[in-house]
Amino acid sequence: MSSALALLARVGAAGCLAASGVIHTELYLHGYRTIPGVGQAFLLQASGAFAVALLCAFSTAVLLRLAAAALAAGALMGFIASRTIGVFGFVEYGLQPAPQALISVIVEGAAL
Repeated sequence: MSSALALLARVGAAGCLAASGVIHTELYLHGYRTIPGVGQAFLLQASGAFAVALLCAFSTAVLLRLAAAALAAGALMGFIASRTIGVFGFVEYGLQPAPQALISVIVEGAAL
């Protein structure tokens, strides 16, 4: 892969991870913070996503790439769990809340 293409891929993945952080922050601020366990998980995911996205944008370290992949995969697994078995007793349905749920799935998949 050319260095320009590698840079574009790295910055694109970082941008997708940051977008996931924005979505989780927005949802946290607009009601999810009151859901026991879920609110804290959203805040932790958003904080981690922002930090790792910023570091990934400026570094080629493999450990950061693995952390980015873990954050994106964890968010997707949480999404799936919240619609199937529930998370801390909290269950959601379909692609709600809209449009954040769909955008989150897209950017987290793209980050991976």
